Amino acid sequence: MSDWIAVILLGIVEGITEFLPVSSTGHLLIVERWLHIRQSDLFNVVIQSGAVLAVIPLFHQRFHQFLFRWREKPTRDYAAKIILACILTGGPGYLLEKQGFKLPEQLAPVACALLIGGLGFVLIEAWLRGKPLNDHVTWTIAVAVGLGQVVAAIFPGASRSGVTILLCLLLGLARPASTEFCFIAGIPTMLAAGGLKIFKALHHPPPGTAPEHWGMVCLGFLVSAIVSFIAVKWLLRYVQHHTFTAFGWYRIGLALLIIIGLLARWG
Repeated sequence: MSDWIAVILLGIVEGITEFLPVSSTGHLLIVERWLHIRQSDLFNVVIQSGAVLAVIPLFHQRFHQFLFRWREKPTRDYAAKIILACILTGGPGYLLEKQGFKLPEQLAPVACALLIGGLGFVLIEAWLRGKPLNDHVTWTIAVAVGLGQVVAAIFPGASRSGVTILLCLLLGLARPASTEFCFIAGIPTMLAAGGLKIFKALHHPPPGTAPEHWGMVCLGFLVSAIVSFIAVKWLLRYVQHHTFTAFGWYRIGLALLIIIGLLARWG
């Protein structure tokens, strides 16, 4: 398979899965195993940054509030909760980076995290059926989202959006409000983490690292950004009238397929 086709496929996968609650890390690992390729950490970080940057225009009303209506109490309150979530994520995340933490690259932990998260969505949505939910983001929710992002950073396949949206639902936040807050809270933390990794990769590359093919990196960035914009725009409409149950069943099905494949290979 041509390199550029593989890069386009990876960009599509990243763009679809970065914000959907199904784990972009897990899907990228699966596709790389399927294609028998291994992209650099820099490549994965850059295409993730493309996916993140692309969704900012979808929240233009909220960012307009931050810029031009910041004197209003509800705007400052919402922004403060975003900042709190980012601080709670950034502190432990920075410590993990300093300690050289790396996500496991085996499929078994990805399958476990996908399965647990999938069961979580199915069971929680069943429990919520008929229960009233509200649109007010509390300080408790901000803390839960910040810590949930740390959990997702440690366990491959957990999904940042998956963990945080589940916590928001458990705390009674409506699906559209949960989706918006979790996505906006994730933007600065993911861009900061991505910027740090890009800086380190460019200025302190590991010994023996091959030169990066920047044309392919840019292609992956562009594809990921376009697909992410489309995927998130669809999801924001979807959650207006649907639950996350379908994502739960998808995660369960994918986890079972991975487990069956691993058992067949071991057998």
